[in-house]
This record gives sequence, C-alpha cells and structure tokens, in this order.
Amino acid sequence: MSGDMAHETWTIAKPAIESAGGLVASHHYLASEVGAEMLRAGGNAVDAAIAAGMAIGVVEPWMSGLGGIGYLLYRPAGEDRVWCVDMNTRAPAGLDPTDYALAEGSGGDPFGWPAVKGARNLEGYGSFCVPTYVDGAAAALARFGTKSWAEALAPAIDLAERGMPCDWYTTLRICVGAAGLARFAESARIFLPGGLPPAQDWGGEMSRIVQGNLPKTLRRLAEAGPRDFYEGEIAASILADVAEGGGKLDRSELAGVRTEIVEAARLAYRGGTVHTASGLNAGPSLNQALRLLEGGLRPGGVPGPDSYAAYADALAQTYAWRLEHMGHDGREAAPTTTTHLSVVDREGNLVALTQTLLSMFGSRVTLPETGILLNNSMVSFDPRPGRPNSIAPGRRPLSNMCPAIVERGDGLRFAVGSSGGRRIMPAVLQYISFLSDFGMSVDEAIHQPRIDSSGGAAVTVDNRLDASIKARLGEARETIEAVSGVYPSVFSSPNIAAHDPARRLNTAGAWVHSPVAGVGVE
Repeated sequence: MSGDMAHETWTIAKPAIESAGGLVASHHYLASEVGAEMLRAGGNAVDAAIAAGMAIGVVEPWMSGLGGIGYLLYRPAGEDRVWCVDMNTRAPAGLDPTDYALAEGSGGDPFGWPAVKGARNLEGYGSFCVPTYVDGAAAALARFGTKSWAEALAPAIDLAERGMPCDWYTTLRICVGAAGLARFAESARIFLPGGLPPAQDWGGEMSRIVQGNLPKTLRRLAEAGPRDFYEGEIAASILADVAEGGGKLDRSELAGVRTEIVEAARLAYRGGTVHTASGLNAGPSLNQALRLLEGGLRPGGVPGPDSYAAYADALAQTYAWRLEHMGHDGREAAPTTTTHLSVVDREGNLVALTQTLLSMFGSRVTLPETGILLNNSMVSFDPRPGRPNSIAPGRRPLSNMCPAIVERGDGLRFAVGSSGGRRIMPAVLQYISFLSDFGMSVDEAIHQPRIDSSGGAAVTVDNRLDASIKARLGEARETIEAVSGVYPSVFSSPNIAAHDPARRLNTAGAWVHSPVAGVGVE
C-alpha cells in the first residue's frame, strides 16, 4: 500500500430505503425528491425518471443536461420484457476527420486516446455530437408515461429559476472543471463569477447559480414542446450559437433526430434474466463478462478471494476483446460526468436511466442564447484513422453507459446503473453478482467493497477488502489499493432500485460515498 494513497478518515454509511411505495435513487437528493413528488402526484416510474432526469441536469450540470445523450430501460410490471430507449448520438454530418489531427502525448480524455491538436475533440465547438437527450426523454414519456411534457419539466424549471444550490460539493466540481470553463465566455460568466469558483460564505446562507438563459429555455421547451429543441425557436438559437462558434451542425440533422424504442437484449443468468441496451454501449460487454462469470464463479455464501479473482478474470478477458474490437485504448485519465438514476414505483414498474455530457461539463461550452451546456461526445471516438471507432461524419460513437434491469431467479427485480466512464460496467457486473450470486440485500450490496478492472494492466482494489482477497488478487495481477471516497472517485458510482413481488416491498440505495446522492420516497 502506497504511503501517499488518498485517504478519508471518516466511516460512511448510507442505508438503503424500504417502502411499499415508489422510490427514486439518483446522484442528487433534489432530483430524487422531484421524482418522488411525481410519484406522489400519481405518476409512474417513467414519469418520475424523466422529471428527475430533467431536474438533475439543472442541479448537477457537470453531469448531464439538455445538450447530452443517454439510454433508458423500462420494465412494465405486467410484462415479461424490457424496453430500451436509445438516446445515443451521431457525429455531425459536416465534420472533417482531418480537423482532428494527432498531437504528441495522451489526450487527457476519459478514454486515454492519443492527443488531438488543440484538444479539439475534448472541448470547444468541435467536440460535440448531435444532442439527443431531449427527444429521447420525450419519446419515453409519450410512450410509457402518464404525465404531460409540461408537468415533467415543471420541477426543473423551478430549480433553474431559483438557481443551482452552491454547496461545497458544487464548489469542488466547479473547481475541478474551472480551467476548461474559463476558456469559454458564457461558461466562465456563469460558473466562475469574478474569475473564481463560487463558494458559500462560512456559516452564511447558501448562494445559488442561475445558469444564464437555461430557465428561459426550459420554460420555452415546456410550452412549445420537445420538437422545438430540434425544429423550432430553441433549435434556431442552438444553430446560431454553434455557427458563431465555428461548430458543425446542420439544421436538417438536428431536425432529423428521432429516438428508437426497441426491446432490450436478454441474457439468461443464474436462473434469472439480465436486460441491457444493445449496440454501441457497455451492455454487450456486460453480457460477455456475465457469461464468463457464470462459468468461473461459485455462488453462495459471501464473496471471498476466489469470487473477486473471478470478477477480475471475467473483466480482463472482456476488456481485452472490447479494446481490440471496439476501439478503446489506454487507461482512463480524466473525470467523467455521467449520471444514473434508478426508479421503482408502487406497482413494480422499473426504470434504469443513464444520461451524460461525457466529460466534466461536457464540451465546456455554454451556448449564450439558450444556457445549454453541450456534450463532448467526439471524445468517444478514436482519433486514429482506420480503427473500429474512428471519427467519421454521421457515425455513432462507442459509449460506456450500462443501465441494466435484472430479474433474479426468485422473482426479485432490480434496476441498476452507474457513472464513471469505463468503470461503469465493472460496477454493474459486481452489483448483479452480489444480488444474484450471493443473495445480498440492496443495503448489503451498496456497502460491499468492489474492485475495478476496466482495461488497464492493474486491478484497483478497495482498501476495505479483506487481506485474503487482496493477496489472492495479487497472485497473478498488479494491484493498486485505493480508497472509495468523495474525491477523487476511484470507483464507479451506482444507484439501484428493486421490487420484491413476494413481499410487495420496494428497496433503493444511492451511491454511498457521495455527499448529495440520495433516495426519494413516494
């Protein structure tokens, strides 16, 4: 163990919540409460998820927002299937791959690609892909929800107009992203007033940050409908700002955004079923790792040295294939900003929603006319030509998002997902194993230490794990012992919601080591 290993000296617990009513677990308690209020107003799990998703884009703008992308899985209580709302993106049709010439060194991005000259794929007007989240959220609500679009947006509008609370965690996040934000005038004006990150006065009233024209945009979106984002007044403002900044986005491709809703992929596992998104995300890799795990791990009891060795083996084999055939290279080098929320309502409907801007504050560009932070999904492409995931006009990028809905052999069902870039899938894998292989409760699973093995040479090991587990992992692998803490967040950050039809009881747990993650109760 390194003597200068980051260390937090507190002992943290965040008990899972049980209820006969609905529950919303997200990375911010205000968003969770928005979702819970939607349930109290008679909405279902999809209504709650969309309302909470819109709200969390306001209170954690470094994570997600209107300019982002995502995936949503929905399991209706009365159906033996799961639906996937695919909100993945495409590169602008007008981009020129030669604009992303390679530079010396690593790019410092979430995927460890080689550097691009001017960091054009990482930040600025050349780093974003077509924003698809708004259409996806609207499509999910219209197909599966019971509330109107305006009702779903109302809480986010209220939060935006009052301003994002500037607690110490917000200050920390803005400090981490300050260098990039400072390079773009509207982002600097909003998030760096006076040129410095905002901070609450010691012992004083909490300050708030109004994100430019975002309140006006949200209100317009609620009144005019979601297609205004792609074809109306909001679209015109987006296109004007993008053109002024030198970005490539055509009116027709924005207007052409249409979300696909398809049945999720199914995998039989330990007498149950795992449902994931198919395509260019981490769902196929999760299924591959689970197939390996089912043959290499002995279930029952509690996870011990052999169990964690089986996790490491399955992940190593899976990522070796993923890196070779899907394009990722190197180790993760920068914080990512994905957020995940899991919802269960009193009827047992389940939602797993993952949404993202990709890197911290996405492209770092806030569009002045709308207050929208744009994603930087170009960073998901390999900048080297001729690769499986190389930059190309109109191409869909590879994603690390990995929402899952699992039906255990005994009938328990749960929605799970996480944030954390390439660390997402290993976390989801272990949560599924904790509940399916070892019969853990949600509370036990969220407090169980994990490992991370997501493509690098070393396995990152939570320092709370037993010495016998650390020794077993170290027999054939390089290991790095690390603290699961607030910042830096070395491990992925899952949220989970479960429905037990036998007990007619719901349970949800939020990421234990976040000071603001929480569960909202109907």
